[in-house]
Amino acid sequence: MTVGILLVALGLIGLLYGGFTYSRRSHEADLGPIKVETTERKTVPIPPLVAAIVLIAGGALLLTGSRTRPQS
Repeated sequence: MTVGILLVALGLIGLLYGGFTYSRRSHEADLGPIKVETTERKTVPIPPLVAAIVLIAGGALLLTGSRTRPQS
């Protein structure tokens, strides 16, 4: 059930935003009291077809998980 929720969330993010962006910092040099760092932003695109497939798979997992769960 948790995997299904995670897949649905990832599929929605992929469809709504088209991907995600993250930043990476790297330490370049120390020149006495001066420190040189760089920040690099990278974007990971998620194709709409892949996002739709992930969304459908997550929905299917949620539906089958709720049907196979024994009633207490």
